[in-house]
Amino acid sequence: MTKQVALITGGALGIGFGISTRLALDGFNLVLSGRRDASEVAESIESLQAHGAEVLYCSGDVSSSEDRSAMLEEIEKHFGRLDVLVNNAGVAPTIRADILEASEESYDRVMNINLKGPYFLTQAVANWMIKQKNADSEFNGCIINIGSISATVVSVARGDYCVSKAGIGMMSSLFAARLGEFNIPVFEIRPGIIKSNMTAGVTEKYDRLIFETDLCILKRWGVPEDIGKLAAAMARGDLPYATGQVIYVDGGMTVQRL
Repeated sequence: MTKQVALITGGALGIGFGISTRLALDGFNLVLSGRRDASEVAESIESLQAHGAEVLYCSGDVSSSEDRSAMLEEIEKHFGRLDVLVNNAGVAPTIRADILEASEESYDRVMNINLKGPYFLTQAVANWMIKQKNADSEFNGCIINIGSISATVVSVARGDYCVSKAGIGMMSSLFAARLGEFNIPVFEIRPGIIKSNMTAGVTEKYDRLIFETDLCILKRWGVPEDIGKLAAAMARGDLPYATGQVIYVDGGMTVQRL
């Protein structure tokens, strides 16, 4: 039986690698995309291959129309199919700046990578999935967007990031509504504080908040595997009647408490 193929943007590091690992263990073949050269993520690729996955790495920038088109052409040439898209690639502001002082350059960079890129990649993949569905009624596509609690939890020192993740929330709802007639579900996962390369520079701050305050109900960091397990359940089709839903993976951080 032909394995399903999943594309995970930013799939060689951090949360993306946690998702890639879980999907490899569940029998998917993988396409990873990222701005790094393949040689820089060779260890991650080898790890996934050891789990039985065939891995295609596409080097490129998700915010570039040309790079997105080239990536999808390469996937079609190599695998001839795409069953799952995980929009995971994202960046934090290079400099955390108060919203009264933040620059347009930072805003444009964050929005292009975190929102514009995923939006138009999803558009292209959705059209390809519709074609696959029309050609084979047994085709089961799925789109998973990795958002953030920052879609609703305010951080005034990184407003551009918060706005980009709020946009991912609406994007998820829009594509869920549009793709419903084709039975292609769209989900959003909103991670909380996850130990990854993105949070490496603020480890001391979050250690204090997690272990010395009541910020989270569960007194531990989230790890990429926490996100990977949920994404894999979505990709496998374990949530067949939940399209458009947002699931928080944040250790209870956003639960309102007295």
